[in-house]
Amino acid sequence: MRLVTHVVGARPNFPKAAPVIAALADHPVEQRLVHTGQHYDDNMSKVFFTELDLPEADVNLGVGSGSHAEQTAAMMTALEAEFLAMSPALVIVYGDVNSTVAAALVTAKLGIPLAHVEAGLRSFDMTMPEEVNRVVTDRLSTLLFVTSAEAMGHLADEGVPAERVHFVGNPMIDTLLRRLPSMDPSVAQREIGLTGDYAVATLHRPGNVDSPTALEVLVRGLHEVADQLTVVLPVHPRGAKAMEAAGLFDHPGVRAVDPLPYGKFLSLVRGSVVVLTDSGGLQEETAVLGVPCLTLRPNTERPVTIVYGTNRLTRPELIAEQVAGILSQRNDQDRTYTAPPLWDGRSGERIATLVAGHLEGEAGPLRLP
Repeated sequence: MRLVTHVVGARPNFPKAAPVIAALADHPVEQRLVHTGQHYDDNMSKVFFTELDLPEADVNLGVGSGSHAEQTAAMMTALEAEFLAMSPALVIVYGDVNSTVAAALVTAKLGIPLAHVEAGLRSFDMTMPEEVNRVVTDRLSTLLFVTSAEAMGHLADEGVPAERVHFVGNPMIDTLLRRLPSMDPSVAQREIGLTGDYAVATLHRPGNVDSPTALEVLVRGLHEVADQLTVVLPVHPRGAKAMEAAGLFDHPGVRAVDPLPYGKFLSLVRGSVVVLTDSGGLQEETAVLGVPCLTLRPNTERPVTIVYGTNRLTRPELIAEQVAGILSQRNDQDRTYTAPPLWDGRSGERIATLVAGHLEGEAGPLRLP
């Protein structure tokens, strides 16, 4: 059997990879899972493997944190040794983290075919490290698996040959739909000690947490939201010190908690009145859960969440007023959604079918059920 190596490294990768790995188990391919160690905290990594039924990584490169250059360079060195030793027939990468672009660069240098899951997303903001990673990875990929129609258009505009691009839906939503029946908000609320209305906030983008001026405005806006309802903030290690120094946690209505396991976090989101975020994946998850989402960014690489879901781009100085409006209308909210095309829980199966076909030399347009 030919070897397929999956490269993951950060929390957003794991729910995307799990359905693909599970579906490929039904095909005659050998699989190897490489964890770069980009996220190494148990709450950001190990717990996800257990909760999402991911197999234990065959190797953990243990790269850890560092600047973008330090981290990516360390990953490239370790991944080169891994790929030379194991000779994979195909490497699969996920999303837009540094682990993804590091693997893309190494496979290009070694002449190993690369598949990118979640290809074609564009914010058109090259100040975002993730945008750089997306563009570079797509340029170097052999197979590009896209989640939405506009991603197909972006890749066409960039000159990517149509036969390399496949519209498969969103494997992260496969994971969400599979776990949805077990997501009980009341359990998560009791464990954290929440009563009444609350918002969930997540913050980690450099544009929000690295600039003291921008963070000051954001803290003021979040404190105004916390005047209205409790704001629960799982604190990403990346921005914890800056947020503490800016006084974010000084307001009694802001509840800082450690990063939460996948199911507990999305259960908490499911029961919230509103989500305030700069995350990409959470925009998609709230769209499916029907929870209003205010995205604290001037752009999004996931406009499908605005067209089909409950997402809205906003600025920190506007969020208190917008939350007040959501609170006044919450009894009228219909927490249902119109699913974007192919966000149906079968994306992992489609990707596995295409990967197996590629390895057999039969890759072509996917015949959808």
